[in-house]
Amino acid sequence: MPIIVNLDVMMAKRKMSLNELSEKVDLTLSNLSILKTGKAKAIRFSTLEAVCKALNCQPGDILEFQEEEETEL
Repeated sequence: MPIIVNLDVMMAKRKMSLNELSEKVDLTLSNLSILKTGKAKAIRFSTLEAVCKALNCQPGDILEFQEEEETEL
């Protein structure tokens, strides 16, 4: 997937645990873990807003677009 989730990087920069972030944004640990590992297929703007507020960052600090390389057959 060309969208890279850098949530773990921002959490490390802010020295915030998954448990702490989960409490601040009112998301379950499992849902936050899915987002953190890049397995989520979508994110609500309200969730992204809550995460950005809790981590004092911008959406671009968490989400990154990376062009997929085309492979030749």
